[in-house]
Amino acid sequence: MPKFVIERDIPGLGKLSDEEIQALSRNSVAVLRGMGRGIQWLQSYVTGDKMYCVYIAPDESAVLEHAKRGGFPANRVSAVRRLLDPTTAD
Repeated sequence: MPKFVIERDIPGLGKLSDEEIQALSRNSVAVLRGMGRGIQWLQSYVTGDKMYCVYIAPDESAVLEHAKRGGFPANRVSAVRRLLDPTTAD
C-alpha cells in the first residue's frame, strides 16, 4: 500500500503541552478507527509550527478524508516514491 507524508501547518504546535499533544493524537486515532483498516498512521515529527506525518493509505483521498474528519490541516500531501537510509549508500 502507498506511503504518504503529510505536512500540517499548525501555528504554535511546538509549544503545546504533552497533554495537548496527547489529545491531538487521541483524536487522530479515533478518526482512524472510524475509517477502518485501510489507513494507518506510522509516526509524526513536530517542529515549531508544522507537523510532518507518515501514513500508509490506499490513496491521497483517504489521507484528506482523515484530516477532514479530524478537523486538522493537510496543507501538503506527498506520495513517497523511494526510501533512502544509510544502507542506500552500500
